[in-house]
Amino acid sequence: MLGRLTLEAIPYTNPILLFTFAIAATAGIVVVGSVLYFRKVGYIWREWLCSVDHKRIGVMYMILGLVMLFRGFIDGVMMRTQQAIAIGPDSPGYLGAAHGYLPPYHFDQVYSAHGTLMLIFAATPLLTGLGNIIVPLQIGARDMAFPYLNAVSLWLTVAGALLCMISLFVGEFSNATWVGLMPFAELPSNPGVGVDYWMWALQISGLGTTFNAINIITTIVKMRAPGMGWFRVPVFTWVNMATAIIGVTAFPVLTAALAMLGLDRYVGTHFFSAGFGGNYMLYINLFWTWGHPEVYFLVLPAFGLISEIVSTFSAKSLFGYPTMIAASMGIAGVGWVVWAHHFFTMGMGPNLIGFFSAATMIVGIPTGVKAFNWVFTMFRGRITLATPMLWAITCILLLLVGGITGMMLSASVVDYTVHDSVFVVAHFHCMVLVIGGGVFAAVTYWWPKVFGFKLNETLGQWFFWTFVAGSVLVFVPMFMAGLDGETRRLDYLWDTSLRPLMLLEVVGIAVYFLSVFFFLAMIVVSLAKREPAEQDAWGTGRSLEWLTQTPVPFYNFAVTPQVHALDELSWRKANGLEKAQPSTYVPIHMPSSTGLPFIIGMLGFACTFALVWRIWWLAGASLLAIILLVIIRSFDKNEGYVLPAETIAAAERNLSTVSVIAEQSKVLPVGGHAEAH
Repeated sequence: MLGRLTLEAIPYTNPILLFTFAIAATAGIVVVGSVLYFRKVGYIWREWLCSVDHKRIGVMYMILGLVMLFRGFIDGVMMRTQQAIAIGPDSPGYLGAAHGYLPPYHFDQVYSAHGTLMLIFAATPLLTGLGNIIVPLQIGARDMAFPYLNAVSLWLTVAGALLCMISLFVGEFSNATWVGLMPFAELPSNPGVGVDYWMWALQISGLGTTFNAINIITTIVKMRAPGMGWFRVPVFTWVNMATAIIGVTAFPVLTAALAMLGLDRYVGTHFFSAGFGGNYMLYINLFWTWGHPEVYFLVLPAFGLISEIVSTFSAKSLFGYPTMIAASMGIAGVGWVVWAHHFFTMGMGPNLIGFFSAATMIVGIPTGVKAFNWVFTMFRGRITLATPMLWAITCILLLLVGGITGMMLSASVVDYTVHDSVFVVAHFHCMVLVIGGGVFAAVTYWWPKVFGFKLNETLGQWFFWTFVAGSVLVFVPMFMAGLDGETRRLDYLWDTSLRPLMLLEVVGIAVYFLSVFFFLAMIVVSLAKREPAEQDAWGTGRSLEWLTQTPVPFYNFAVTPQVHALDELSWRKANGLEKAQPSTYVPIHMPSSTGLPFIIGMLGFACTFALVWRIWWLAGASLLAIILLVIIRSFDKNEGYVLPAETIAAAERNLSTVSVIAEQSKVLPVGGHAEAH
């Protein structure tokens, strides 16, 4: 009945996991207890779990991303402290080294989880959430093109994250690194459930990401406000278009690679088993054919965030708008022809090495265009060093460090020297910090638009400076240790002379913990004070999202805006129209909330969990239930509802009743004569 699932799968003898479970259980009890105590079960179900509002879905993506970011951070802390404690190859223990508090098998799981969580379940949901919130507002749309599909995308991603989290307490996670090294991820070498957890988590979340990419493309192409031609589309929306094109083309490659791995593990095929006629290099090529465009899938939205913030806090239009668009599309295109630089050392031959080396260097051209355009935007601008701008400027500096070290690695002779060292890890983390810094900049920048009040500026700057200090203390020593030959993926420090650098990294981690405290304090203090923000919260907003009310009502715009210029709000300010109000309102058609996406997501989690443990009856029942729900949904004649004009007029006078965090009032079912706007 339970397949391979037994009591032995619960690691109750591991004190680290028991402590982790106690913390997680306590947090869960506090959350559930609070919801029950304040009688918010109905509110959570109706207004959040059943919501198809793009802003609420975006907020839930962000919450998921922040939770997984913290979990991935803790994994990184465990890795670095473990390496600082392990004292070298001449000491007693596994492989001749004293291994601190993590045995090698557990360390490998932590290593694999850190990469998987940070990229797939932290960075991707955070950026997807920002895209969900901002893109429809920037193009003057009511919602995403497919609100129902948008909710399905979210809950499929949540299902993948739940698989990663439950692997902590039931079974184990993959020990084959976050890329799934072959042939180590094959069943004969890895018969446990860890690789299955990793494989199905990526598979189901990848479906959600693909659906979201389709939704973003359709929304931008079909739902722009009147007058918004392609060269009036804000840069952040443009980079989301480029990102979505990557997503809709790259993620199916990952799906195919994982499907073949699944057939190898479940059916007994041998796509990647060299001893049985397969080729493990096929997997490596497929994975990085997805994996390197995935890097740009993550970093391009961060570039868009930086562009919006630099322009706003320089109080001038973005320099070189057409070249920024061309650079974004160029990066998305060239990103497809650089994947093999991940295995320069695998003997591919000089011709291929030369091609992929040159292609990697070419990526630096459009990236450099962006950096110069940001600098020229700030040149002679009226710069305001608010917290979002500090993050944006730091991201530009980090991009220079990450870009220069990337150009070093694009030269195969350098890559041969440092390929498996922590120098590569430090380079990659500089690029990831660009993404993280962009996200933190965006959170502080757009927070007042979504919630109606600003985040505390003083605590925000303390968070910024401690985070930057922690980054310097962690990754500068890592660059140095990598050049000195410290190998990546080892659970102990093989060269004890490098230990001072490792201890300096631990100091940096302590500073990171301090930055987490300031981040949480910033949120708590801001929630307590809730000082209302203006419509244009920063006073220098330029795009459409700052034209609507603050906080944004659930219908976004009382009247669909007519666009006259690239920086529409700036144009209206110049013409004295920023305070203009419509003389009349018309009914607005809105999509209805539904709990089906949440149920489908949870059934997807049940199905993949059952597949991990070979509980075939549960997997089949869950899959059948999903299919039946999809069929039932296809017969659903609910066409949404209509907000009457008088309701909109009343709501515009009392925005506290229509914000993202307020309950929506009862509305009329859709009628046959309502006009959609």
